[in-house]
Amino acid sequence: MITVSNLEVQYGKRVLFKDVNLKFTPGNCYGVIGANGAGKSTFLKVLSGEVTPTRGSVAFGPHERLSVLKQDHFEYDECTVLDTVLMGHQPLWSLMQEKNALYAKADFSEEDGIRAGELEEKFAEMDGWNAESDAAELLSGLGIREALHYEKMGSLNAKEKVRVLLAQALFGKPDNLLLDEPTNDLDVNTIMWLENYLSNYENTVLVVSHDRHFLDSVSTHIIDIDYSDINLFSGNYSFWYESSQLAARQLANQNKKAEEKKKELLEFIQRFSANVAKSKQTTSRKKMLEKLNIEEIKPSMRKYPGIIFQPSREAGTKILAVDSLSKTVNGETLFSNISFAVEKGDKGAFLSREPRAVTALMEIIAGNDKPDTGMVEWGVTITPAYLPLNNASFFNNQLSILDWIAQFSDDTSELYLRGYLGKMLFSGDEIHKRVNVLSGGEKMRCMIARMMIQQANTLILDSPTNHLDLESIQAFNNALVSFKGIVLMTSHDHEFINTVANRIIEITPNGMIDKYMEYDDYLFDERVQENLSKLYSKKS
Repeated sequence: MITVSNLEVQYGKRVLFKDVNLKFTPGNCYGVIGANGAGKSTFLKVLSGEVTPTRGSVAFGPHERLSVLKQDHFEYDECTVLDTVLMGHQPLWSLMQEKNALYAKADFSEEDGIRAGELEEKFAEMDGWNAESDAAELLSGLGIREALHYEKMGSLNAKEKVRVLLAQALFGKPDNLLLDEPTNDLDVNTIMWLENYLSNYENTVLVVSHDRHFLDSVSTHIIDIDYSDINLFSGNYSFWYESSQLAARQLANQNKKAEEKKKELLEFIQRFSANVAKSKQTTSRKKMLEKLNIEEIKPSMRKYPGIIFQPSREAGTKILAVDSLSKTVNGETLFSNISFAVEKGDKGAFLSREPRAVTALMEIIAGNDKPDTGMVEWGVTITPAYLPLNNASFFNNQLSILDWIAQFSDDTSELYLRGYLGKMLFSGDEIHKRVNVLSGGEKMRCMIARMMIQQANTLILDSPTNHLDLESIQAFNNALVSFKGIVLMTSHDHEFINTVANRIIEITPNGMIDKYMEYDDYLFDERVQENLSKLYSKKS
């Protein structure tokens, strides 16, 4: 249990949040959301004691243990992987060190024997005899193979270190668990493992994440950091988003009577509960449904970008033909013998266990790179717009945002351009800001504005949710769902793929799988997964 009393964090004149009084209780997982810079990570650091609040206090239940997902990937480089995980339970680790030091003494005394007996008793109470096997099980669940368990952390790559540090945070089932972006650098299977693990976790969990599917799968409550306020709501992210949007529409409709509004909200809760009850990701968190309350539903003050893609012309019957593509980088085959034709109405998601492969394919399709073999042929009616993984080259200049966007428009009048920039939340004097000093999220919003102004009928998107906050991700997602043209994309965002894509193409070094089906169905289709296993394991 975590109790927050009269909490305030202020930097200079900027108040991050104030007058926060909340209690987080066992058996619940609290998803922390808020715009970029709202203070989500800071809030977790205050709870962990890493940041001292301006005012107020944080208290834990008696004798409760707190665990935090570490962000320093080099802190344990001289430790073995298994020891790094065991260190996650500091009381147990300290006891193990003292016990081992005693037994290693050359002059083991009677007093040492008494102390060793006391330590052995405590060790057993902490389930110490199973500690190494429990740690190994966590590591295996997170995709760290047994051969690495006794290797030094310094020998692991960045993605492997992330998984070990996550295992460290989870080890020993701490009473209170704080996770800041735990799904970063995890593949879909490992994320599903973590979803299942946290969904059945009986202690207190707070998690910051931009992954909406993950938040929906694990959260029983949402903590919304919104304009210096922190509000707590029952339900997962989807419930918070949909209910806050409904409340906003009701607020705008002043003519509707209070009884009608209440009925509408109750009907919404019933529909939402019914949908969640039959969804694939539902777990023991079903109990969340019992706590949904119309009194908690209120409009959010959040601003969402106005993302609308309007093609200047309709795509013809011939969209894109890809024939016998292959690509090798530094002697490593990224993909081979890739052939497919894009049809009208296709919204395809490209997947691979090797991220470089999908990016290479996107670059070839967009015309920025050439394949080793094969050809790419576009239809004459197609006007594509490309959102690359790396947009750095677009911002290596000192143009203002207004002058930058003007490069991509036939109409360069300020009024016209402000319309697009305003939709992406650039207003007033912000449009005169130099693009080379923009944040990652601001650059992405500029790139999206560029795509809108191009009025393309085919969108090529490589990891479109990178650097975006939840509001922008949600708006982008909604825009693609309603888009009448063609979408070719790769993404790590489960919800993005599941709601937009009607076709899944997975590329491997030894061929591809191409299915018209929903992403969730694809992930759980036994025949598909069996074929994938063969393609990835087959030697080129």
